[in-house]
Amino acid sequence: MPPSRGNAVNKDDAEAIALQALAYLAADTQRLSRFLALTGSDLGELRETAKMPEFQASILEYMMGDESLLLAFCQEAGIDPAIIAPAYGLISRNP
Repeated sequence: MPPSRGNAVNKDDAEAIALQALAYLAADTQRLSRFLALTGSDLGELRETAKMPEFQASILEYMMGDESLLLAFCQEAGIDPAIIAPAYGLISRNP
C-alpha cells in the first residue's frame, strides 16, 4: 500500500501507483478509450509500454489533469491524492 499523507513516496511506490491508476482506467472501457485517444497510446502495446517510466508518468499526468477522475481513483485505491504529484515527479525524472 502506498504511503498516506505525511509519508514520503519512493520510486517503487510511484511506479506501483501509476500501475494501479492504469488498472483503474482499464477497468472501464470508456475511461481507457479516452486515455488511449488523448495519449496516442495503442491498446496492443499497452502491456509493454506500462513498464516504461515515460508511460507511467503520462498515466499520472493524465490523472492529475482530471480532478474528479483522480479523486475517484484515489478513493477506490485508498491513496491520498496529495501523493500523486510527488509520485509523478519521481517517475518523470527517470534517472
